[in-house]
Amino acid sequence: MQKDLTSLASLNWDDLKFFLEVARTRKASSASRRLGVDYTTVSRRISALEKALGTLLFEKSRTSGFLLTREGQRLLDYAEPIESMLHMACEQVSGSGLALSGHVRMGCTEGFGSFFITPLLSRFVEAYPAISVDILPLPHFISLSKREADIVIALERPEHGPYVCCKLADYRLRLYASDAYLQRHGPVNSVAQLAGHPFVSYVDDLAFSPELLYLSPILPNAHAGLRSTSVVAQYVAALQGRSLAILPCFLAAQDKRLLPLLADEIDITRQFWMYCREDLRKLKRITLLWDYIREVTELNGPLLLGETRDLRFAD
Repeated sequence: MQKDLTSLASLNWDDLKFFLEVARTRKASSASRRLGVDYTTVSRRISALEKALGTLLFEKSRTSGFLLTREGQRLLDYAEPIESMLHMACEQVSGSGLALSGHVRMGCTEGFGSFFITPLLSRFVEAYPAISVDILPLPHFISLSKREADIVIALERPEHGPYVCCKLADYRLRLYASDAYLQRHGPVNSVAQLAGHPFVSYVDDLAFSPELLYLSPILPNAHAGLRSTSVVAQYVAALQGRSLAILPCFLAAQDKRLLPLLADEIDITRQFWMYCREDLRKLKRITLLWDYIREVTELNGPLLLGETRDLRFAD
């Protein structure tokens, strides 16, 4: 018992903050940037925490960085709820000004994040200047368990985990061509006429979700001479007037240089899901952003379904 009391007395609770960032990023250099300190400070605080607890929390790998030991994983399971409880406690005992401040990191698919979420969030940060928001519009999966983001918008609902999740919206994809392409190749009036036309599409074995592999099921013989893991790259390629592309309406419809082809025959519907950790959902800044995203997404249902070209902003 005396040993346990001594360990507790020598524990610097602030070291848990350093532990959490290293556990999430697996790199002391990345953790130092997120915490605004130098590399040596992070290493020193981790060493101090391990000494206070009398155990090794990380194993260092030249290729994989800082890997949690079994004891480190056990500490992480306790430390994350403590962190969330402290955030909520601060909101409960502090004034409303603090409750409407803070930082939120949102991860989302690349096209949706760049062409839909980012312009709409400019209004949110204007309305709540004390809340800062990071947008991570990336063409790969973003992990909540590693706290890479606080809120995630994804193509698939998470199968398991301590998450609060909602279906955000349906969205539609169509086949698009630039006006320059149609002038060069002539009109396309049927699916049969697509044979021989060049396409730009995803790299099948590098797509981060099977929901992105929609070209082959619809056009099995389509030739994609140019492929990319980025939907933004596919959009830019389609604008060059040398290939066709299946693109989300919320992206392509906003650009009048692109025209939908065979809208009644090539009509693909997918879903967006929004989720966050249960222990963060009650934080005021998370609630505000969550509700705002749902509001503006519902407002822009016609754009998501390709029924209009206009992005609408909430009043």
